[in-house]
Amino acid sequence: MLRILPFILLFPMSILAQVSPDILPDGRVTFRIIAPQAETVTVKGQWTKAPVTLTKKAKGLWEGTTPEAVPPGIHEYSFNVDKLRTIDFRNCMIKPQRWPKSSLLHIPESPPTHWDIQAIPHGSIHHHDYYADTLKAWRKLVVYTPPHYSNSGKPLPVLYLSHGFSDNQEAWTTSGKTHWIMNSLLNKEQAKPMIIVMPDAHPVDPEGRDDSYSERNTQAFARELVADIIPFMESNYNVSKKPSGRAFAGLSMGGGHAFTVAFQHHDKFSYIGAFSAGAKDNAYIQQRAEVKSMNKDLQLFWIACGDKDFLFERNETAHALMTKMGIEHEYVITEGDNHSWPVWRRYLVEFLPLLF
Repeated sequence: MLRILPFILLFPMSILAQVSPDILPDGRVTFRIIAPQAETVTVKGQWTKAPVTLTKKAKGLWEGTTPEAVPPGIHEYSFNVDKLRTIDFRNCMIKPQRWPKSSLLHIPESPPTHWDIQAIPHGSIHHHDYYADTLKAWRKLVVYTPPHYSNSGKPLPVLYLSHGFSDNQEAWTTSGKTHWIMNSLLNKEQAKPMIIVMPDAHPVDPEGRDDSYSERNTQAFARELVADIIPFMESNYNVSKKPSGRAFAGLSMGGGHAFTVAFQHHDKFSYIGAFSAGAKDNAYIQQRAEVKSMNKDLQLFWIACGDKDFLFERNETAHALMTKMGIEHEYVITEGDNHSWPVWRRYLVEFLPLLF
């Protein structure tokens, strides 16, 4: 036993020395990576414009600590090893993307905010593979059911929630913390119980995409939503089958999907949310708008965009034309906001209480 003891003591210390990210008691964060052949290593995080420079230690271990405490929130960050951008291999929290390149650092607030985990009743997350007849392919989606769903009795309303271009069906839970936000709002009685469906919003593979990709993908997604995803949910979950019990929302590319659903399938939904949307151009809006029936069918068409978002002017143009045409909608401009998950989490917190 005496011969083994030194190994037992040293083993956890060697593992501890490679923890990354390592949140220190004063709120600063240390990052570490093994890169024996590297000449320079930095970390670029969403919380600051200035990168953290790492120092090379023994056995190829690079280490660096933020000069100040990292503020509460869910932050994306990446290592730059020489000229290669990469995830933090010591961190299992990876931003869900089709081409993963960012890790996530979660600093909880005190007291907890909506997107922090809390000691309150929790809903459940379900992962599904389903066959889409419209695509002749197997597809994936993630479903949130609220606490006590199995005892709910009556059918629940459904929010269909679409991600952005570089992400996948896991994004709204991993980066967006949709389930924790919904748990918090329900616990505070600030939203009604609902099921949230988060599909893969890329029915057309974006690899090798061209200028026609956006519209081809959006139209294919709209067909899949109506013909495959909604029937799947109605066959497998106790959900409302009425338009009054359906909502659709999305961010960025998914916001473009929201515009498509609002203009082409407003008879099947009553609530639409477009966050930092790839809004439709004037030609599409003028050609597709059925103003009278849209205004009758949609109880809410909620469009939000930050004034620092690269899609802001596009949303401004769509808003101006829709106002001129008499298409009823609520337009929200958030000052100083860019195109990022911290913005979209706040939009979701604001949007969910408006539903059903």
